[in-house]
Amino acid sequence: MSDSNPTSNSLSKLIIHCYLDKNFQQKKPDLDFSTPINPESFTRNLTVNLDTRVAHGQPGTDAGYKSSQPEQLKLDFVLDGTGVVQGYAYPPGTNSVHEELEAFLNCAYKFDGITHKPNYLIVYWGTEIKFPCVLSSVDINHTLFRPDGSPLRVKISATFTKTESDAARAAIAQFSSPDLTHQRTVQQGDRLDNLAFDIYTQPGYFLMVGASNNLTTIRRLSPGQKLNFPPLPKS
Repeated sequence: MSDSNPTSNSLSKLIIHCYLDKNFQQKKPDLDFSTPINPESFTRNLTVNLDTRVAHGQPGTDAGYKSSQPEQLKLDFVLDGTGVVQGYAYPPGTNSVHEELEAFLNCAYKFDGITHKPNYLIVYWGTEIKFPCVLSSVDINHTLFRPDGSPLRVKISATFTKTESDAARAAIAQFSSPDLTHQRTVQQGDRLDNLAFDIYTQPGYFLMVGASNNLTTIRRLSPGQKLNFPPLPKS
């Protein structure tokens, strides 16, 4: 296998994985969506509902706990067709902002014909975000257009509500465990060291992955290519 080590400054891409069922067993990899460039920001919202009723004639109250709301994750990201954004790459199967937007909506928003509801999702980004959820709202702001009216830039603000269950936690553990074999589909612009970092939380295992997949080069991955990431060797 040729080529020297890529840089260790790994940039992980945010991916939204799709599932038909709330137990996260029936995956739909053809609908997975990867942001062409990573989000501008993300916000976690944690809300506690308190009982703040004040008794008649009292100056205040000792706030009591009622319940906790499911955690919410808000992502802000851009779809851009101007060609001026460095490192921007269309997801596989798309070559316009309109098609990118449709791919995102098919993944996260539109009803599935079998379950008659939107997909269950796992939002995954490096070591910080591993979030089983459903989409609860999305704002789509068209900000730049071609002369024919087709969009050149779209800003998306998407809010996801966390799904808390044993099945969701198990799916996250299985999805991110370096002790299991994982498979990834190469997206435009993916690098082997970045993909290895997503699985193993360090890029140094990319040579092992390249050898396991019989790659002749580690610098030129083909979009749509399937790569297996084997378990880490036991020490």
